[in-house]
Formats: sequence, structure tokens, C-alpha cells
Amino acid sequence: MATNQEFTSFSEFYPFYLGEHQNQTCRRLHVIGSLSVLSLLMYILVTQHFMMFLLLPVLGYGFAWVGHFFFEHNKPATFKYPFYSFVGDWVMLKDVLTGKIKF
Repeated sequence: MATNQEFTSFSEFYPFYLGEHQNQTCRRLHVIGSLSVLSLLMYILVTQHFMMFLLLPVLGYGFAWVGHFFFEHNKPATFKYPFYSFVGDWVMLKDVLTGKIKF
């Protein structure tokens, strides 16, 4: 699918998103980043260290972007489709955890 395509729904976007995450190491880094974000979020809420909210995007996107730039060798979909890409991260995590996508 072309990267200049316009998507009108997440269901149209998700197959493109998965195509941008074919490399297993890239997917694994996304999962590590997403689970780290959830862990840090729980830590923040329990400890009330609210300034650590600033680390959430660094942690989540840091792992993902390393996966794209060094393993997948493509530009993250976040740059062109920020909302759909954000949702895609969580749907892909769910699909990995439920065994629908190979980890």
C-alpha cells in the first residue's frame, strides 16, 4: 500500500500499519515499549510522581522508533497518521498478546 494513501477509517489503516511492522524485532520493540508505558503509568498513578508523565512518550516511541529505523528500515506511521498509528500500537499489542500476531 502506498504511504501517500489517505485512510478514512482505522479498519482501512490497520492492514497498512501491519505491513509497516513485518520485522519481528520491530514488533517486539513495540510490545516492549507499550508494556513499559503501561508499567510506568501504573507506577506514576501509585506513587503520584506526576512529572514522570513526560517520560511516557519517550519510552513508548523510543522503542518503536528504534525498531523502525534500525530493523524495519522505514519511517514510523506516526509521522503521517498520528492518531491511527497510536491506536494501531495498542491493537497490535492486543493481537500479539492474544496470539493473533507472532511475537
